[in-house]
Amino acid sequence: MRNFQKAISYIFHPLFIPISGTFAYFLITPKYSPLELQSGNILPIFILTVIIPIITFLILKNIGYVHSVQLPTVKERKYPLFINLVLLLMIVLKVIPNNYVIELYFFFVGLVGATFATMVLLFFKIKSSMHLLGMGSLLMFLINLSIHFEINITIAISFFILAIGLVATSRLYFKAHNKIELLIGLCLGLISQLLTVKYWL
Repeated sequence: MRNFQKAISYIFHPLFIPISGTFAYFLITPKYSPLELQSGNILPIFILTVIIPIITFLILKNIGYVHSVQLPTVKERKYPLFINLVLLLMIVLKVIPNNYVIELYFFFVGLVGATFATMVLLFFKIKSSMHLLGMGSLLMFLINLSIHFEINITIAISFFILAIGLVATSRLYFKAHNKIELLIGLCLGLISQLLTVKYWL
């Protein structure tokens, strides 16, 4: 059971949410997205949201600012969250405008807003769940895409609802968060995407 719960935490790690949302968008709407547009977004987003954060984490761990990939304390979360916010802003300001996709643009605007809100909460010693924030953001983005393009992706949406339950259970199992922190993270993810959807839906 412990290994299963650990696998869930890593498979649905918030690090993979931005690139997962990007892949999901191009898988759902391939006829609207030429190959050059896909590659022009996917590669830089992958580098900025997966490769650079991993390298940054290893550097922060080496100099003693963080000790675990799960970032269990409020103090450990500040530097990675700030770096993540900067990288997301780079995507919003530099990457997507060069290969403009309005739905993807506002997905990342939502992630920027949710990440910023999470950072603000840290100053009040409130540690919201980044796992649930990411899952909530991706779930609402899929729902919005389904409505926008009138595509039936009920199975994918159902899978993510189930996955949210598994991730929440995993975080509680390892005592990484309490129920309130999980709920705050989920609400931040859902609300951030709801606030931006009116600009493209």
